Amino acid sequence: MPRTLPWSHTLLALAVVAVWGSNFVVIRYALDTLPPLTMAALRFTLAFVPALWIARPRVPLGQLAAYAMLIGVAQFGLLYIAMRSAISPGLASLVVQTQVFFTIGLAMLVERERVQRFQFVALALAVAGLAMIALRSRVAGGTPAGIVMVLGAALGWAGGNLVGRRAGRVDMLGYVVWSSAFAVPPLILLALVFEGPAAIAQGIAQAGPVTWLAVAWQAFANTLFGYAVWGWLLARHPAATVAPWSLGVPVIGMASSALLLGEPMPAWKLAASALVMAGLGLNVLWPRLRQWLRARG
Repeated sequence: MPRTLPWSHTLLALAVVAVWGSNFVVIRYALDTLPPLTMAALRFTLAFVPALWIARPRVPLGQLAAYAMLIGVAQFGLLYIAMRSAISPGLASLVVQTQVFFTIGLAMLVERERVQRFQFVALALAVAGLAMIALRSRVAGGTPAGIVMVLGAALGWAGGNLVGRRAGRVDMLGYVVWSSAFAVPPLILLALVFEGPAAIAQGIAQAGPVTWLAVAWQAFANTLFGYAVWGWLLARHPAATVAPWSLGVPVIGMASSALLLGEPMPAWKLAASALVMAGLGLNVLWPRLRQWLRARG
């Protein structure tokens, strides 16, 4: 029978899910002042600060650089650009979870992993939900370009998952901290090229306490606390016990966006979201349920 988390570990998992889910609203607040690539560069600059007392993990520098390009530049760069004006926080929190299926696809192509039948069914459910959202994207809180950019962010996240997995059993907090250093230079260069020095300077000059708190929240709460605690839980419990908790991220993301930003949630949008969540849930929970049924049989 699948294991359950002790109460103290359950509270930690809930804390991570709450931080990760609500962070989409926090991103939206910061983007009211800062250009997206500038904000991403500031986030990863702050995330590198703990390197002053955290040792660099014993992995090749090229691997840290690859992880930084996929997570720091591709995932968060594209996500921030999309969330500036092309997609709502709640919708972004849902669409970016398609990284689950991109991870499976990349593992199949790169590492020759076998895809099981239930994963095809899960993908079909999620694609159906995304198709509903795409067809009505302009009233869903997004645009076709915004959805494509967030799907690109999900693909970057999936690539980062595969790179991180090849690192083996390393200190994930140190891995994230030290990879942040490699994300900052390309983000600054991209910001200079596409946003321009004037926009960067204006955004930083206009940033008030709320903006800086939002950036700090992303660097320390979302990145360092979230990854450290999640890695700590995965090191002590089976992935099948910990992974289902991540399904709460888009739920909190959409709920917080509706409550704090007034994002509309009509019935059709909830139905589309339910299809995507059903696909994600089937992919994550079916192996666990199958194991439980076999144990009972």
